[in-house]
Amino acid sequence: MPEKQANNPLHGLTLEAILKRLVDHYGWGELGQIIEIRCFNLDPSIASSLKFLRRTPWAREKVEALYLSTDFDTP
Repeated sequence: MPEKQANNPLHGLTLEAILKRLVDHYGWGELGQIIEIRCFNLDPSIASSLKFLRRTPWAREKVEALYLSTDFDTP
């Protein structure tokens, strides 16, 4: 099992940390355009988004994939 985690680039990151970093980088408006889900476009908040993402695997996968593909060194 430790080998599997060593190859997991999201190991040690919480969903909250991932979401906050994406919101800081993109802002809610752009994030809602990239991943079109209501919790990003309609009165967005970290709490409501986390609640939705924890219950919706396909949306969480999209958020995690965006996190992995984002170059945080560029604005």
